[in-house]
Amino acid sequence: MAFTSAAGYGNLPNGNFSPVIYSKQVQLAFRKSAVAEAISNSDYFGEIANMGDSVKIIKEPEISVQAYARGTQITAQDLDDEDFSLTIDKANYFAFKVDDIEEAHSHVNFQSLASDRAAYRLADQFDQEVLGYLSGFKQSALHANANAVNTTVNGSKAVTTASDGANLVGAELLTTMALDASDFVAEDGSAGSANNSIGIKPRVPGQTTATMHATTGGLASPLQILARMSRLLDQQNVDTQGRWIVLDPVFIEVLKDEDSRLLNSDFGGSGLQNGLVVNNLHGFQVYQSNNLPSLGTGSSTTGGPNTTNLGVIVAGHTSAVATAEQINKTETYRDPDSFADIVRGMHLYGRKILRPEAIVTAAYNLA
Repeated sequence: MAFTSAAGYGNLPNGNFSPVIYSKQVQLAFRKSAVAEAISNSDYFGEIANMGDSVKIIKEPEISVQAYARGTQITAQDLDDEDFSLTIDKANYFAFKVDDIEEAHSHVNFQSLASDRAAYRLADQFDQEVLGYLSGFKQSALHANANAVNTTVNGSKAVTTASDGANLVGAELLTTMALDASDFVAEDGSAGSANNSIGIKPRVPGQTTATMHATTGGLASPLQILARMSRLLDQQNVDTQGRWIVLDPVFIEVLKDEDSRLLNSDFGGSGLQNGLVVNNLHGFQVYQSNNLPSLGTGSSTTGGPNTTNLGVIVAGHTSAVATAEQINKTETYRDPDSFADIVRGMHLYGRKILRPEAIVTAAYNLA
């Protein structure tokens, strides 16, 4: 009973005149934006949708160009047919039960509510796993252990010189495309330590990069990191059309501190729509996600370069990673042991780094 009574008042003592009413309007949980499908390609989906659990992808052969002079005897080279595999080997499921009595007497449709939430959770798990994989990490949401660098190669490497998973460079990624504190040198020549995260802080108006960290290596502003990631992709001849970058809320906040106009719709920003924040910043479509991997207490940890508490951001090209699903279904059947309906669903999919030279990562935390 919500109403209080005066001392000694005994009328309708149980408060049954004021029944509890259960609203038919259900409070829905907040949902994270998923970005994995927007930044990956599904070119190979049709080839494995109906049968088979893998597809072999043949790489474009390299051609050697030789100098020619009159009378030179020409020797034709043998073409290489190197390939690698995209394997469908990841599966998630859900299952819940609704008793007939509960369904008959409930004032809301719990089966519909739960099915909607389950579909979102499958999509969210897919997004976490794919973002972790292409960033070089295993995600704790899908593993018994805490977040860790990925040491598992999916199928075969697209590039044989790619990492097997060590330090902050995950399996199938290139060490040369992973930024850490050692990539940012101070004006006095001191650099941050390898395998430490980059310490980031905004550059205030009127401040130069030199004065921001004249004697401390391993520090950078958010725009410096984005510019370096863009340059690395440029050096790999990655197409400028189709580039993306995924940032976490902490990095986005520091980016706003540096220049709020960067994320203002009047200056090219689009507002947060399905994770897309800005259409063009240093050539990237900028996405925000809470599904990026982290270690320890994450990217919001202050104190500069760190080895155990950090976050990871990732940039690349839409051709760099492929995703394909083979089964994505929900079904309902009668429980043989009770008067109830069981609703279950499964998502079977695969993902593969196709071009590690078109993916660049950066480990960071707050300076």
